[in-house]
Amino acid sequence: MPYVNKPRPYKKEYEQQKARGEHEGRMERQRARRAVDKKGKDENGNGKADAREGKDVAHKRAISKGGSNKDGYTITSPSKNRSFRRNSAKKLVSETSKRERKKT
Repeated sequence: MPYVNKPRPYKKEYEQQKARGEHEGRMERQRARRAVDKKGKDENGNGKADAREGKDVAHKRAISKGGSNKDGYTITSPSKNRSFRRNSAKKLVSETSKRERKKT
């Protein structure tokens, strides 16, 4: 178990995320989720739009591939949004899932 004898260096981890460029992508994803929540209805009052309950906000062009909120985003099921091909370094290879490739 890591960090048994010392506290976890959250500040250092945050600085490393910013250095790797992960921070901007995460902020872009959060802005998209907040925009969906702001526009949508929230009947049960939990802070999430009802259309987003149990779903993902997927970007038309993946943020890791240079996409942004300007390119557009949509609400999709988690299985459809998270099933893209990846290489051994866990980087996105194709933005077309196996399910979508079978359709064509």
